[in-house]
Amino acid sequence: MKPLLLAATLLLIPVAAPTVACAQVAAGALPNSFDAPAPRRAAVPAPAASVPAVAAPANPRAEAVLRDIIAGAQAGTIDYAVMTEDLAGKVREQEAAIAPLIAGFGPVQAVDFVGSQNGADLFAVTFANAATQWVIGFNEAGKVAALLFRPAE
Repeated sequence: MKPLLLAATLLLIPVAAPTVACAQVAAGALPNSFDAPAPRRAAVPAPAASVPAVAAPANPRAEAVLRDIIAGAQAGTIDYAVMTEDLAGKVREQEAAIAPLIAGFGPVQAVDFVGSQNGADLFAVTFANAATQWVIGFNEAGKVAALLFRPAE
């Protein structure tokens, strides 16, 4: 049994030695915290992030159509004719849950364009009782193909 343990120990020694040597090299590159403190460098201000100017929506009708959809949802009369068949079907499936939720937000107080990405427009819509973000996108035929909303972040 002792020869087996001795052989296992001898096998581990060559493996451990390079690891220790590497650790010593890595540790040797670190500053010694007991030496005099390193001189402080002058703070370099971060470059100002360029904030792109808010351009117009990808679709000039986006805000008006969004306002109409919201008003329709609050009144219980969503105009599905402005939507693609696919989107209209999905909204119809969820109308029973979504319409009361949107009605509970209260009257629209402000609709502010935030930006566009991949042809869809993002709006911040502030209601009397909620702040939300809405995404609306149109297909080539001018129908609403994407419509999402969520609480504002």
